[in-house]
Amino acid sequence: MATFFGEVLSVYSRAVEEDEEDDMRNEDEEDAQIRREIEEKRSVDVHWLSQTDGSVPCSDLIIAVGPNATGFVSAHVLRSGGWTAVAWVSLWNERSPGSGRADTAPGPGEPSCVLYQQKHSPSVLLCQCSCYVAEDQQFQWTEKVLGCVQTRDLTVTVLSDCSVAEYKTSDYLSESSVPFLRSLRTSAHTGPVASPALEQPNISTGLAAAVLSHCQVQRIAAVLYQCYSDVLQPDSLSMQTYRAAVSAVLKLDPSPSTDVLQKITRGSELQSNLYT
Repeated sequence: MATFFGEVLSVYSRAVEEDEEDDMRNEDEEDAQIRREIEEKRSVDVHWLSQTDGSVPCSDLIIAVGPNATGFVSAHVLRSGGWTAVAWVSLWNERSPGSGRADTAPGPGEPSCVLYQQKHSPSVLLCQCSCYVAEDQQFQWTEKVLGCVQTRDLTVTVLSDCSVAEYKTSDYLSESSVPFLRSLRTSAHTGPVASPALEQPNISTGLAAAVLSHCQVQRIAAVLYQCYSDVLQPDSLSMQTYRAAVSAVLKLDPSPSTDVLQKITRGSELQSNLYT
């Protein structure tokens, strides 16, 4: 329509505007529903095999993440038989679809995240995480797992893997110096460590870094041991680097399980062979 100045104005329709608002509201509700479904599907939960009343008493918690770290736990720690599985962590993502079964504990050899308790010292817990934890699940995983244990007087030891190609140094690294161990610790950890500190500008990433960051914020004594290796698959030499770090917490057998070591290394060789 035109005003007395001759200006042409667009025709206003309340019905059209209300329709657009309804469409936007429906889209927002659909988006919110999709986000809720995704969050529910990617949730992380801890399932205990027996009833627990509140937080579990814990003086030492060892968390192993990565092929060499979890392989070390299998061959050097769990082989003694002095451990009992007490819980598992269920989660789902594109690389760990089988870990999200909340009603079924993971089977032997299946990528999983299992918590063990030492039989003769129940306050010592071990978490072996061989499944992939996505970036958007790491914070939730850390809160759920550490939220299950009493954090007073708790010491957390994290074992992690990393490629030596990611290690930054101005010095030459000879083949004889690899693999090697470096450490990072929270300000609350004032005890001795079993390896040199990780030099700047090197950093830790992934689930191990998320655990250490959580412990720093919550003032929990924690130390992260990161193994730098020049092989892509787990090997006995790289696993051996964790021995001094774990020996400070646990009494280890003089020699690892040969059968377990062969199973781990042989399995990794088969997976890396394109023709099998």
